[in-house]
Amino acid sequence: MFKTELIERAAVFKSAEGDPVRSLESCPALVLNADYTPLSYYPLSLWPWQTAIKAVFLERVDIVATYDRAVHSQSLDMAVPSVIALRQYVKPSQFPAFTRFNLFLRDRFACQYCGSPKDLTYDHVTPRRQGGKTTWENIATACAPCNMKKGGRTPKEAGMHLQYTPIRPTSWQLQQQGKSFPPNFLHETWRDWLYWDIELEA
Repeated sequence: MFKTELIERAAVFKSAEGDPVRSLESCPALVLNADYTPLSYYPLSLWPWQTAIKAVFLERVDIVATYDRAVHSQSLDMAVPSVIALRQYVKPSQFPAFTRFNLFLRDRFACQYCGSPKDLTYDHVTPRRQGGKTTWENIATACAPCNMKKGGRTPKEAGMHLQYTPIRPTSWQLQQQGKSFPPNFLHETWRDWLYWDIELEA
């Protein structure tokens, strides 16, 4: 009865203090895999509080930590989960999708020629007119000025030097890169499960 009510009536939840549910939008749940590691670091694996509560009552996750806030329906009060762990392990894919964002993340959001973080685009190391393909191994992050300077030449022809040789990263390598770029908000209950390169603020 409680399970059905909470799953089907999530829209009528209110906080225990009587605030409307929209005030709980700032209370996402950090989602851990069954081995208690985050499903993803970048973007950080977060679920809205409604999704987290539904997953709890569908017995798909366990609650690891909660906020100092609660929601209630007509028959049940429940603390809002801040950290949840999947009961069934999800095996991550070995390689990430080849996207502009993942390319920038691999290259730490910096031009691979001058190191600038501004006006980023991507460059074919071996130009397409010379047979270069659009692959992980032939694409590097470049700022617009460096891209213009290099033009349709190889780095050697343009007298430019790549800071790192482009590679196809594994999903693990990309997640490691993501640890260097924590999001703006990190709740204190998440700190035991995240390993960033900066100290978390209380």
